[in-house]
Amino acid sequence: MTAPGTTYTLRLRDVVLELSARTHVMGILNVTPDSFSDGGRFVVGGGRVDGFSRVDVAAAVEAALLMAEAGADIIDVGGESTRPGSDRVSPDEEQARVVPVIEGIRKRSGIPISIDTYKAATALAAVRAGADIINDISGLAFDPDMPKAAADSGAALVVMHIKGTPEDMQKDPNYDDLMGEVTGFLMAGSDKALRAGVPRDRILVDPGIGFGKTLAHNLELINRLDELSRLGYPVVLGVSRKAFIGRLTGADDPMDRGDGSVAAAVMGIARGAHIIRAHDVRSAKRAALVADAIMRAGRS
Repeated sequence: MTAPGTTYTLRLRDVVLELSARTHVMGILNVTPDSFSDGGRFVVGGGRVDGFSRVDVAAAVEAALLMAEAGADIIDVGGESTRPGSDRVSPDEEQARVVPVIEGIRKRSGIPISIDTYKAATALAAVRAGADIINDISGLAFDPDMPKAAADSGAALVVMHIKGTPEDMQKDPNYDDLMGEVTGFLMAGSDKALRAGVPRDRILVDPGIGFGKTLAHNLELINRLDELSRLGYPVVLGVSRKAFIGRLTGADDPMDRGDGSVAAAVMGIARGAHIIRAHDVRSAKRAALVADAIMRAGRS
């Protein structure tokens, strides 16, 4: 939720999200063979067609519709794992994974769709297929064509912080001034988007929990999340099933990090997150409803 006196409205193609009114939930739909939590869930038997992983499009679309039914406000579709140490995939393979799924969701639902990619070509293909938001984990740093692509697409844009690349980001990340460096990176990325022509009211920022951060960095970022408000953009927070939760709880299996994920998300909401990314949408939605109600109580 947003602090009193601040209003954020995200205008998409067919819907307006009043982000200041309540916390919104972004359901995570990975159609990859190797994502850290649910990789391979929608890959058919490890088989490949034309050299690409075969995605069970029907199953992925049904999963998206179930997330919408459980309360998701946005579905975030990803076709390349960005877990620590992951390998990059080509734009062609990424698009082969995500485009049919996005088309399938759009045929059956008007729910806003986000494409989780740092590649301009994939972003444009996804928007043509029906995506409304581009979620760039690189903060516009990896693909020089992404700022213009984002502007030309008409989609909203999430600018996320990352230190390094997925291949090397967890190899001893360090900061002299954590909040200053994260805020500066997000400011630079959002300014780059503005110069390219992305409207201010279509930009969101994400501190990038787990992307080039230690346990201590992740905890500090969540605890000081309200400091990102100085940027003037709504905040997206992704904590679901991440490794730092396993470190704190002893849950080595990402599937066993649900309760810790909810706790981290609620703390993020209390510190000003407007959108929380979640694998378990139902739990996240219920937690957000309770957190929002408590934060509204007693306010005029």
